[in-house]
Amino acid sequence: MFPTYDVVVVGAGHAGCEAAVAAANMGSKVMLATMNMQTIAQMSCNPAMGGVAKGQIVREIDALGGYSAIVTDHSAVQFRMLNRSKGPAMWSPRAQSDRMMFAAKWREMLEAHPGIDFWQEMVTGLIVKDGRVQGVRTGIGLEIPARAVVLTNGTFLNGIIHIGEKQFGGGRAGERAAKGITEQLLELGFESGRMKTGTPPRIDGRSLDYSKMEVQAGDENPSKFSYTDTPVLERQLPCHITYTNTEVHEVLKTGFDRSPMFNGRIRGLGPRYCPSIEDKIDRFADRDRHQLFVEPEGWNTCEIYVNGFSSSLPEDVQYQALRKVAGFENMKMFRPGYAIEYDFFPPTQLKANLETRLVENLFFAGQINGTTGYEEAASQGLMAGINAHLKLQEEEPFVLKRSEAYIGVLIDDLINKGTKEPYRMFTSRAEYRILLRQDNADIRLTPLVHRLGMRGMDQRMAVVATKNEDVEQITKLISQFSVTPDQLNGFLTHHNSAPL
Repeated sequence: MFPTYDVVVVGAGHAGCEAAVAAANMGSKVMLATMNMQTIAQMSCNPAMGGVAKGQIVREIDALGGYSAIVTDHSAVQFRMLNRSKGPAMWSPRAQSDRMMFAAKWREMLEAHPGIDFWQEMVTGLIVKDGRVQGVRTGIGLEIPARAVVLTNGTFLNGIIHIGEKQFGGGRAGERAAKGITEQLLELGFESGRMKTGTPPRIDGRSLDYSKMEVQAGDENPSKFSYTDTPVLERQLPCHITYTNTEVHEVLKTGFDRSPMFNGRIRGLGPRYCPSIEDKIDRFADRDRHQLFVEPEGWNTCEIYVNGFSSSLPEDVQYQALRKVAGFENMKMFRPGYAIEYDFFPPTQLKANLETRLVENLFFAGQINGTTGYEEAASQGLMAGINAHLKLQEEEPFVLKRSEAYIGVLIDDLINKGTKEPYRMFTSRAEYRILLRQDNADIRLTPLVHRLGMRGMDQRMAVVATKNEDVEQITKLISQFSVTPDQLNGFLTHHNSAPL
């Protein structure tokens, strides 16, 4: 029924989508297997891409031929350049996305690629012979032969969803957990662990009083993520900011005895830098309020994402507490927040090219490696897809150095240090961060994938060559002049740059 594919990618989240297009653009014949083709590239948590350090990663993905930046530009509802008060090396792009447009654009681009086939079904096992992967096995017993496999299972491996004292199997709200893969990998000698993440309630925006909140508008002159000719954002939706209060905290505390976080039912560690609202109240008891970002889910929906209110407390406690928040007095809830616990595999079991040490031609990318975040997952998928193709061609692995990219820092940290909690990228993790700017990712990285022979990079290289020439001319011009700090500092301060 199936030909032998060069690469089978299991899972069509951010890592899986990038892995599929990367391998296909390198020249491999790819099968993308997903449990549900209607949830390809689903933004499972917040409807946004980028942020501090994460925005640099998205631009690096674009410079390396990935599609995440292109999709983000086509689906953005707001754009902001963060860290403007710091030097340009720390500036970080962030876009609020239309959740449905984001997924639709990703699927459109995937389906437009002649090198990618699709199969909708749960993959329950691997075909492994003599220490080498030779394909995957599906839930109804079909075998899809492949020379290499990339696992990008996200939160689906034996996923358990927690809402208060309720718990049930699932990889995401309304979707089944994936069974079989963890068990087989353990039999093959892999080590596994459990991690936890969470998501906030979704709210009916028509029920909110925005006059009681602060407006957070996008940039007056919005930029974009991709170095390609993507559309400029001409109109934007505002976000809003509100705060919890002591009354909210007291209501939340009434549910602590029923919280899976506090009664021991959740064993996995959650992301330290994205804690649940109950965790924030417990750990920072001296704080009388916490900031909440009220984020629109898209152009054509009233659904609201309450960033900062991730919770696994009982749904009635979430509801009562939110109604004590300014602007939420008449709030209507679409669905409660929840926590999800899932299997991961310590990434020290991987080589630098994201291939497993135990099984040849088997690659891991995304949350299966213990990371958190769309951007971290997408970048790993991209690198795994490229390296799966290179391995089949018996070519040298494509490994980025820590001095070359945030992606290089990410993968180096994972395979050498490992992680016991969901790993998130920060600028502070990169010792070469002054060089790894969001505006020079194309100069740094596009020549590298162009040399690898990735499809569609000739035009990008021409743009990079022109940019390099312009930089050289400007550098030559300004080297002919000298100024004192007093002459220049007024200009630098006016443009939010650090004075000399």
